Amino acid sequence: MSRSLRTLLSLTASALTLGACVVGPNYKTPPAPAPASKAFVSPVGPAAVADQPPPDWWRLYNDPAIDPLVQEALTHNKSLEVAAANLAEARGALTLARAPLFPTNTVSAGAQYGVTSDSLFASELEHAKTPGPGWFYSLGLDASYEVDLFGRVRRGIQAAKADVQAQAAAVDAARISVAGETTRAYLNACAYTQELTVAQQSLDVASQTYEITVRQARDGAGSDLDVARAREAVERVRATLPGFDANRRIALFQLAVLTGQPPENISQAADACKTPPQLTTLLPVGDLDSLFRRRPDVRQAERQLAGNVARIGVATADLFPTISIGASAGLGATTPSKLFQASSATYGIGPLLNWTFPNTLVAQGQIKEAKAVAAASYANFQGVVLQALQDVESALTTYDDEIKRNEALVRVHDQSGVAFKLAQTQYNLGRIGYLDLLTAQNDLIGAGADLAASDQALASDQVTLFKALGGGWEQAPAVSAPPAADWTRVKG
Repeated sequence: MSRSLRTLLSLTASALTLGACVVGPNYKTPPAPAPASKAFVSPVGPAAVADQPPPDWWRLYNDPAIDPLVQEALTHNKSLEVAAANLAEARGALTLARAPLFPTNTVSAGAQYGVTSDSLFASELEHAKTPGPGWFYSLGLDASYEVDLFGRVRRGIQAAKADVQAQAAAVDAARISVAGETTRAYLNACAYTQELTVAQQSLDVASQTYEITVRQARDGAGSDLDVARAREAVERVRATLPGFDANRRIALFQLAVLTGQPPENISQAADACKTPPQLTTLLPVGDLDSLFRRRPDVRQAERQLAGNVARIGVATADLFPTISIGASAGLGATTPSKLFQASSATYGIGPLLNWTFPNTLVAQGQIKEAKAVAAASYANFQGVVLQALQDVESALTTYDDEIKRNEALVRVHDQSGVAFKLAQTQYNLGRIGYLDLLTAQNDLIGAGADLAASDQALASDQVTLFKALGGGWEQAPAVSAPPAADWTRVKG
């Protein structure tokens, strides 16, 4: 073995040994800024338990229409397809980050007409006349490999992996939103139908009172003012019907779009629903540790932090030199028949050193920038954790208060019904005036409307709490971006 070749191999081995060094900080998952008690501040209340919520929490309603709608949305929702495309983009970036781990190869072939520098040099040495132009044929193979001396490539791969994991968490977060909003839209459609039914019942009550008032006025026991008031009460209730029907149809349109359908393709099951389904069990809320494991936004923020910490190492590696090992081989001749003769072969191998020293201001600026981005990511991670806690605490408080309000409204509605029946009896006996009857009627109508609205709010609060708890993505079906054939056109 020649001395030059031994020297080259020694330098190459030294470079590969140095490649074990990785600059930049090593990432460690930071602790979540959670309370030491590991318990929720808000009271769980009599309608909830500390059991872990199931991944498919919407099945707790035991309504056969909900699960197919949620599964349809988790498969065909357009927001999920956007999230899937972003995940595919991150995976493509990871492939690019891994590319420097492998040699770069270039194959070339050419044919040129003219005078080569080699022939000119040979003619000068031989004091011969200048050669005439002719054809020259060549084949070549170039290969280069960057020795990852200070971990620039490896840190880049770490960052790209973290980006993929963050985008995967973003997909899961989108799944939670889609599952929750699909369930909410179905419950709203049912609840608005119930409110419409209650309003129609209230209209029947007001109409009956109006008919009684008209008879009383005809018999001389009432006045035209009483008739006008009764008519006003009828029309006031009638004016509420279009709003409830509009809200019901809007919920049906939203449900269709959530499942990837145009608004006109409303769900027949949701359209036929009359009352919102009730939970068949107490609402399970789990604990803080399980909350952070379920919340994909917490996982996404932590992975974003990990990726940005790795990018500090990428920027730091630019302070140091890079070495590439290059090799080339080629064939060159004036005729194709001589191209593959031994005398036409050329080859070469050796390292190439690149270093921006002593001008490192660019690298130092990039390091400062990367550290600032990582610091912002750390603050964002802490903020996301605190926001998750706030979401659950707020949802628990709102749900608990609405349960108490709903129970009180049930009692109000029952007593209003009793009071109205008594008022009707006493009015027919002439013991009270029409104003007292109208007051009792309006109280009953208002109590019915308040109770129906509370039922709708209670169902919506349940969904809000389930979304805050973070379930719904664990067993979701796979979703992918729409194929290119759907939005590209091949030119003929």
